[in-house]
Amino acid sequence: MTSSEFGSKMNNWRGFIDRCLRTTPVKRKSFFVVSDIIFIFFSMYAAFWIRFDGVIPAPFSKNLLRYCLVALAIKIAFLAFSGMYGFSWRFFGLRELLRLLQAVVFASLFFALFLFLAKGLESFLTFPRSVVLLDFLFTLGLLGGLRISKRAAREYFIRMKNKNKSGIRILIIGAGEAGRQVAREMRSNPISKFTPVGYIDDDPAKQGVFIEEEKVLGTRKDIPTIMKEFQVDEALVAMPSAASKEIREIVQLLRQSNGGKKIKILPSVFSLMERDIALKDIQEIKVEDLLGRTPVTIDFDSIRGFIGGKRVLITGAAGSIGSELTRTILQFAPSELATLDVDETELFYLVNRCRQQGNTIIPMIGDVRDEKKIRWLFSTFKPEIVIHSAAYKHVPILERFADEAIKTNVLATRSLGEIAVENGVEKFVFISTDKAINPTSVMGASKRVAEEILRTLNDRNGTKFVSVRFGNVLGSRGSVIPVFKEQIQRGGPVTVTHPAMKRYFMATNEAVLLVLEAAALGNGGEVFVLDMGEPVKIEDLAKEMIRLSGFEPGVEVPIIYSGLRPGEKLFEELIGSTEEVEPMKYEKIFKLVRKQNVDEKTLFEQVDRLKEICAAECSKKDIVESLLAIVPSYKPDMEEGTILNW
Repeated sequence: MTSSEFGSKMNNWRGFIDRCLRTTPVKRKSFFVVSDIIFIFFSMYAAFWIRFDGVIPAPFSKNLLRYCLVALAIKIAFLAFSGMYGFSWRFFGLRELLRLLQAVVFASLFFALFLFLAKGLESFLTFPRSVVLLDFLFTLGLLGGLRISKRAAREYFIRMKNKNKSGIRILIIGAGEAGRQVAREMRSNPISKFTPVGYIDDDPAKQGVFIEEEKVLGTRKDIPTIMKEFQVDEALVAMPSAASKEIREIVQLLRQSNGGKKIKILPSVFSLMERDIALKDIQEIKVEDLLGRTPVTIDFDSIRGFIGGKRVLITGAAGSIGSELTRTILQFAPSELATLDVDETELFYLVNRCRQQGNTIIPMIGDVRDEKKIRWLFSTFKPEIVIHSAAYKHVPILERFADEAIKTNVLATRSLGEIAVENGVEKFVFISTDKAINPTSVMGASKRVAEEILRTLNDRNGTKFVSVRFGNVLGSRGSVIPVFKEQIQRGGPVTVTHPAMKRYFMATNEAVLLVLEAAALGNGGEVFVLDMGEPVKIEDLAKEMIRLSGFEPGVEVPIIYSGLRPGEKLFEELIGSTEEVEPMKYEKIFKLVRKQNVDEKTLFEQVDRLKEICAAECSKKDIVESLLAIVPSYKPDMEEGTILNW
């Protein structure tokens, strides 16, 4: 018989069994009740038959029906109470099996108690104790076997089918829980196109061990040999908690040995959020995986206590940070979540994505600069927590249009903070930036002024204000990574501003979780900074992205240097010249302590002056003078620049 004929036969048998076992809920319940009655009667009879070596004495055989009816009443009651008639037969698993065990154990104990209390009755006077134990074993085996049968049969036929299919032969790097889950999904899912050939793991205790059906074939140093010997088509890095450095080392080994074969990866632990892994989680490896993964422990209970059951409003919700905040916050069960953005199209996409995932959000179209609209939204929605991520962020553009940076990043933030105070918001979280530290750009200085405004508003009417700074977010809209991707797709050149330029990068999901953790930690008035690891050379980032696209940097895709743009630094900083760092109880989160604060009177005089300047359409020089009065560490770039030569 050929493999195709065998596969066809397996499919026919599986289809036949599926049709036989396919039931409606009412039919399924009836089927299991009737089956359980038969098995309970049989178990009691079999227990007596074995106890007395096939010849049941007359006193017991005469009362056997009575014993069976008592056992039946007790067991059916416990089974029904434990939900053994409301499960999905196809997905009966370990959790349901444990519930069945619990039900049968308690039923048998209750039956034994009944026998003890009824021993004054002639029928139950000398009931053999060994029969109770044998009856328990038979009942558990028969009832459990029936309930697991459909799943076992289904998985058997799927595995037989998969053994005879020619799928993509994939080597799984990492034999931990994630690797085991994804290998099992590859085997059992009928739509899987992957055939696992085995695992790679550096743990000496796992070498040569079979994990379910796949073997641990070796360690990292064995990758070149294994890739060739087992004719591997693709490799999957199944290590969600691994740091970027470790992933880079593995990818380098695979590149040297896989002859250009594809490398896939599972998302980071932040993306998975402790849920089970599925085939849909497998994705092409991206530069974010090589730079943005840092092992860190998140206090999910703290975030849940902060968000859970609260009305939350996110500004700038359709942006890169805002949309990730939306996705993440929904997992911590807020009572309501409102998403405010001026971009109607992106807000539409955000709502649709949430709806497809079974979540509901309240979309709000509006500009944070529209004070009247914001007051109406606050009075209507009555948020308890506000996360303010709406901002203008592109440094060179804002050097040219400094007034727009002030209107959105400074004046709108002040207005939003004051409205939050008026409406008794519990906590207001401001998304700031590392560019606010010793700023050289209007954008950085404007965010620093916003931090100062919110600090002075803290604790008015009980509202707590917290600011959180972090660096560049990998893959965010308009950031360097999408720009590089587009340039690579065109065949280059890839434009790097300066060979020495470095930036801090974070994965969006990690940054958002740390922001929420810091917000939960804050008591009001603090500025937190996130530890973003080691800075990355932009040139190295460009080269890595070119390699991930299958090209050789500088050969197939050239790299050119365009020079620094207005307002840009070669290196970003984490601590300002007038600040000190105070470690907190959570890793990767630090509190900044300022040696001196801006005088409140001076602050608001200059902010009012900025408002007048923007209304009068004065020059960038006037704006810079007011910013310098508030932020003495600001080192402005006074060139007007152009937006035409980027």
